[in-house]
Amino acid sequence: MFIGREQELNALEKLYASNKFEFAVIYGRRRVGKTALINHFLDGKKAIYFMGVESNAKQNLENFSKSIMEYSNGIETETSFLSFQAALEYVFRLAQKERLILAIDEYPYVARSSKSLASTLQLLIDKYKDSSKLMLILCGSSMSYMEDHVLAYKSPLYGRRTAQMKLLPFDFEETCRYFKNLSSEDKALIYGIVGGTPQYLLQINDSLSVEENIKNTFLNPMSFLYEEPINLLKQEVREPAIYTAIIAAIASGASRMSEISGKVGEDTNVCSAYIKNLINLGIVQKETPYGEKASRKSVYSIEDNMFRFWHRFVLENNSAIARGATELVYRRIEPKLSEYMGKVFEDICKQYLWKLLLAGKCPVEFTSLGRWWGNDPIEKCQAEIDIMGEQDKDTALFAECKWTNEKADIGVLETLAKRSRLFSYKNIHLCLFSKSGFSKGCVDEAKRMGNVTLVGYEDIVV
Repeated sequence: MFIGREQELNALEKLYASNKFEFAVIYGRRRVGKTALINHFLDGKKAIYFMGVESNAKQNLENFSKSIMEYSNGIETETSFLSFQAALEYVFRLAQKERLILAIDEYPYVARSSKSLASTLQLLIDKYKDSSKLMLILCGSSMSYMEDHVLAYKSPLYGRRTAQMKLLPFDFEETCRYFKNLSSEDKALIYGIVGGTPQYLLQINDSLSVEENIKNTFLNPMSFLYEEPINLLKQEVREPAIYTAIIAAIASGASRMSEISGKVGEDTNVCSAYIKNLINLGIVQKETPYGEKASRKSVYSIEDNMFRFWHRFVLENNSAIARGATELVYRRIEPKLSEYMGKVFEDICKQYLWKLLLAGKCPVEFTSLGRWWGNDPIEKCQAEIDIMGEQDKDTALFAECKWTNEKADIGVLETLAKRSRLFSYKNIHLCLFSKSGFSKGCVDEAKRMGNVTLVGYEDIVV
């Protein structure tokens, strides 16, 4: 089942239709669906597909040769080219006669095994770009390698690509398409537990309850997801143990750099370098109060829902899970799920606001969205605003998100209105998001105020 990626597919089809040399770079984290996208695009087209392996140059060249010969002759053959240059030149020449796609998946494996590959590609692109109808696709899971050795200025391939795509996990709306049988609330819970990574979504059975899915995946030592965060880090970084400790520290509530380094037992400078890598991988995010520049107020949180859930609930219960205490561990998790979903719901609401903006239906045309926290000088306490977005120096949007079983009442609206007045905007629009709807008092007050939008979860979910 192939779902989503319409934008990426349209972009690839546009490149293909040009009938001249094109060079697309596709990259993104493991399990995000890069190979599925490429295979879906290649379907029905003349194409050579080759996946690099973590081996030496000889092995990769043999595999590449086999892929070329299978295309040319339609049969498996043991014939191998003498070099990558000879193999690639053969493909470029083939593409002088007809539209042909060459997709090299896991390109970093091949390039690391053959140090001259990038320079060879540069040479051949420059030689054949005006005469060849080749559409070249380089794809890779090593984000740092693709950015530093393919896309960066110092790369031999710099300036030769005609498109690049960084594949991200699905958003909430796209994730919902996977699950026809889940209730509206369960769709949000599943998104909060595994995020929008296609490979993780495939582990979920939408004919079962959320409870059964959690037990079958995260609380089952034999399941794919049980050790997935550890396995993924082993593939991405050199010292997975330190990275795991940092993520665990953040998951347990340490949000400032000093708190994280204290829990991990490493110097802040050391932690900072590791956290930077985790941000690049899309696992951790750095937040600063909206409208403020990076400062001591900056905090860190886990951006990837699967990592967040695993480090929040699975890691600390590892021993019990390994002993088969599935029921016991789930009983520990269940009472905390609603609180856990608070941040997830904020993220879902942000995505909804962006969709409204792109559809031209948002009451405030903000340029960005973020969270704000700081001092309330009137109440003399710390205050927080879930979502905030500025259109210009006079106009802004403020939102509060409530993932509870009670209806949002007038008090929630009044608090949001009060906090919005900590800023000096002339035009303010308030948004209340609620899982369980709104009290009559809240609805009446919103109508009276006139600058309030009430959004129930049922308005968001697909």
